[in-house]
Amino acid sequence: MTRAWILPVLLAVCGSAAATALAVKGIPGAAAALLLAFVLLAGVNSPLVFPRSIGAAQARSRSEADGRPIVYWRPGCKYCLRLRMRLGRSARRVHWVDIWRDPAGAAVVRAVNGGDETVPTVVVAGRPHVNPDPEWVRAQLLPPA
Repeated sequence: MTRAWILPVLLAVCGSAAATALAVKGIPGAAAALLLAFVLLAGVNSPLVFPRSIGAAQARSRSEADGRPIVYWRPGCKYCLRLRMRLGRSARRVHWVDIWRDPAGAAVVRAVNGGDETVPTVVVAGRPHVNPDPEWVRAQLLPPA
């Protein structure tokens, strides 16, 4: 769990240090702008941007029941972030599995990708797709009930 927060915390700390240095030099406007940029970057790379993750076993059983895709992802992955942003509100209709929080999810991804933890890996109807086009993933979603 702590591994998911390393990058966001590091970004926030570095941004705070750089902003403090600018503020000490007497440039408060630039310090505030820099701090805001780093905090936003930390937020985008945090697990908070993604819908709540569930375990791989739970995602598999839910997907079998409702037919929704499973997205295996990890914080800090720019391709996962791209997929999440392009899905927009539709992202709530996908089962998200954070491979850094769920060892079983990481094992699924490694099995599909020849030992690599390449994400996003999207499983639709039992078939894995590595880093698919976000529009394709959106087309795989069932219409809302």
